[in-house]
Amino acid sequence: MGQRLGHRASTESVCIGFDHAAAHGRGSDQTRERRRVAGDGGEINMKKAVRMHPCGPVRRLYRLTFDPTMSRSRLSGSVIRTDRHSECNPRANGTTHMSDIFDTKQVFGDLGLRPDVLSGIEEVGFEHPTHVQAELIPLAIAGKDVMGQSRTGTGKTAAFGLPILHLLKPGDAFGALCLVPTRELAIQVAREMDVLGKNTGLHKLAVYGGQKVEIQAKRLQRNPEIIVGTPGRVMDMNNRGLLPYNKVKIAVLDEVDRMLDIGFREDIRKILGAMKHRHQTIFVSATISGEIERLARKYMHNPVNLSTVDKKSLTVSQVRQSFVTVQAWDKRRLLRHIIKEENPGLALVFCRTKITVDKVADDLRKRDINAQALHADMHQSKRNRVMEQLRNGDLHVVVASDVAARGIDVDGITHVFNYDIPDDPEVYVHRIGRTARTGRSGRAILFVQPEQGALLQNVERLTNVEIDELHFKDFEPGPEPRNVRAKRAELDREREENRKNLGRTISEAPSKELAEDTDRFPGGIVPSSLPKKRMGGRLRGRRR
Repeated sequence: MGQRLGHRASTESVCIGFDHAAAHGRGSDQTRERRRVAGDGGEINMKKAVRMHPCGPVRRLYRLTFDPTMSRSRLSGSVIRTDRHSECNPRANGTTHMSDIFDTKQVFGDLGLRPDVLSGIEEVGFEHPTHVQAELIPLAIAGKDVMGQSRTGTGKTAAFGLPILHLLKPGDAFGALCLVPTRELAIQVAREMDVLGKNTGLHKLAVYGGQKVEIQAKRLQRNPEIIVGTPGRVMDMNNRGLLPYNKVKIAVLDEVDRMLDIGFREDIRKILGAMKHRHQTIFVSATISGEIERLARKYMHNPVNLSTVDKKSLTVSQVRQSFVTVQAWDKRRLLRHIIKEENPGLALVFCRTKITVDKVADDLRKRDINAQALHADMHQSKRNRVMEQLRNGDLHVVVASDVAARGIDVDGITHVFNYDIPDDPEVYVHRIGRTARTGRSGRAILFVQPEQGALLQNVERLTNVEIDELHFKDFEPGPEPRNVRAKRAELDREREENRKNLGRTISEAPSKELAEDTDRFPGGIVPSSLPKKRMGGRLRGRRR
């Protein structure tokens, strides 16, 4: 689970190569190993790390010596610049302040969690909770309804997951229902809760579209205590009589804002409205809109409003944000140029449409860059393979749509490219939240076309951040394509024609030449004047 849960005590972390999953204990058994730093200058042993190149991953065995008092590390005789508290690519120059993310004055043992839950946390190796965890967990344990707002990547999953593990006991069938916007996020949340609750005896199940209903139905018949699912499949299972709402003690809506954005509004209302009995409800979101507040008023009981977001900015301070001005026909070439120039550890590229996702991913692969597409039209088995490659450190670039990327909760994403600037600035906040998670630094680069200045201003206004422009002096813009020139000429002609017709009224009597052609009018009758104006455009009718 990487650093998402909380701050790992007494460990100085270093970025080496690409395989952050292996470095932080998320990978397979072959890539997982505990780390220890002894005294002021210790030694970190890692079984396997991955040095990444745009052509693909190359696995090597490394032995890394680290001096916490210095900003350099030795790796096989070479020098790699590192940020002492950063576990991402050294090129990302964001400054990490652990107190911005973690409540270093508290430990998880201070939050009132059961011993079997704490033992799971200790086995993962964490001590300090993040701010949202430190504030939300005690409220949830006390049975309060909570509407929590926190930036993406600050440990919201554990913030609601740990209270669930604390409050439920084995045999509380369907005791917790967690709704999430995407299949990948359902799998991810269930996996994290499985790791955290390994000593509790509770069973977790992810239900989502794309997998056979029969498989999930058979597992539901075993009466798991915790259900994590997408709204559509949850409703389907309820309609089949396999997922009773009346047994739910805790209902959690994760990423509420995104669920509303992608069309789950009515499904959420139906699910929450069907829970007539008294239960606890928790909303968790990166942004809180008026619609979310209306949902809370209707379906929550005296909710506690909790926000750990700095009102000055919705984005994490560790994200180094910049934009680059580029014409539409140069975007793919510029993306390839930046990837080879920056050599990111793991890059996430956001596109507006699924067609663009496929085209960009194909273009990168043709240039020997290890990239895969991820969007909602892909078969679930293929999406699962891409996610598995991502967790195992076998991918360099993931090109994704906004909806599909909601399930990407992987530590070590160093760069986020906004290939298409979003119309909704809140989408930008969610996008760049994939990097700089829980105290690490990261890069976010926004592609802006010359005519999209207003969209850039919307992003800056929402985030309250002045985004710096980035220049690549060694990148030469290409010539304007022929089809673009032709379309531009056509638009210029239309604009000139409209300018000439500016003095004419829209509705006027037909010209003499036009009046001679009776075929242009119904019945061949040529009107001699404009029709009489009626108030409101309605004909006078008989009053009754």
